[in-house]
Amino acid sequence: MKKVFLLMSLLGVVLPYYFLINYLQEDGASWSGFWSDLYLTNPMSMVTMDITVAASSFLILIVYQYVKKQIELKSLIKYVACFTMVGFSLALPIYLYDNFDKITNLD
Repeated sequence: MKKVFLLMSLLGVVLPYYFLINYLQEDGASWSGFWSDLYLTNPMSMVTMDITVAASSFLILIVYQYVKKQIELKSLIKYVACFTMVGFSLALPIYLYDNFDKITNLD
């Protein structure tokens, strides 16, 4: 299962950046246009809000775990770096990879 999370981490980098690069290479594409295009239609807004709530929940969880001494500072920095440099699509699979044994041994 951990190999699946590693694969998802790779996909979490490649797929979002593939579409971002394609978007930025289009005529007239810009960062300011990127943010407004996220909310261009109701379905796009729904997906954006879905990911925003899930990603925010993840960030709250890892900060909580750090405060409760359940993860170390270096892990918190790693997850936040993954989140800010790539996104939730990398941060969550890396977190699951790192914590798989703890998660599956909750007996």
